[in-house]
Amino acid sequence: MELIILTDGMYHLIPATKQMMEGISLVDKVLINCFDLCDILRLKWTTYSELLNAHVMHDGSGDFMGCVCK
Repeated sequence: MELIILTDGMYHLIPATKQMMEGISLVDKVLINCFDLCDILRLKWTTYSELLNAHVMHDGSGDFMGCVCK
């Protein structure tokens, strides 16, 4: 799975790593799919800005646009 991040008008694919998922405990690992995991990572790593109408990354690396599931 890769995260789609928009930075300075350019889209970047950032691979999801084990460090990104650190601290996340899943109740039922069997029923979780890639899109559910994408939502969990979005909640953990972004803040929604109503002014920008975007999910902004906490580390300032850009705007979270979604995920590519492989």
